[in-house]
Amino acid sequence: MLTVHHLRISQSERIVWLCEELGLEYDLKLYNRDPETRLAPPELKAIHPMEIAPVIEDGDLVLGESGAIVEYIVGKYAPDTDLVPGPDHPDFADHLYWFHFSNATFMTNGMMQIAVGAVGAEMPPPLAKRVTNAWAQIEHRLGESDYFGGSALTTADIMMVFQLTTSRAFNGMSIDDKPNLKAYLQRIGARDAYQRAMAKCEPGMPPKLD
Repeated sequence: MLTVHHLRISQSERIVWLCEELGLEYDLKLYNRDPETRLAPPELKAIHPMEIAPVIEDGDLVLGESGAIVEYIVGKYAPDTDLVPGPDHPDFADHLYWFHFSNATFMTNGMMQIAVGAVGAEMPPPLAKRVTNAWAQIEHRLGESDYFGGSALTTADIMMVFQLTTSRAFNGMSIDDKPNLKAYLQRIGARDAYQRAMAKCEPGMPPKLD
């Protein structure tokens, strides 16, 4: 059986959500962060050289990187899913853009903010502008489409939502000036698969949907 290793308060929630959307059977292993370092515990670090989550095991395969895992699971277990528009679909390019934007730009921006804050510094203006532009682009996109990948939920949404919800819950950022994003998160929060995934991933922690 497919095993999903999830570190609490991390992007590995994406993989649990994907499995729930696809209706897959999987074994979920939960790990709590070290209370002092906030890093993964030794038992999770021992599974993969990156020493972080997500990680899956599928038979003899051990695979990290959330984007790679999403593509692996879809390719092996649900190649015909509507969560990935095909090349002839009108949403194909938009889906690809936002799927890769999630980690290549959006997550990178977030990590830069964390690193700068950790040393007590302020974001240099060029980097701060990147962050502002990314959030503005998100709000604009959700004003023209119900979902990042197009007219329906795709794996682009599954990749994007962590930074918009769980990650944001710990940085104090308000989205009161982003009505399109607020409406989008309510649509996500109403999904049965998302509700099941978050109840399993973060028991006792309501999703940050406002």
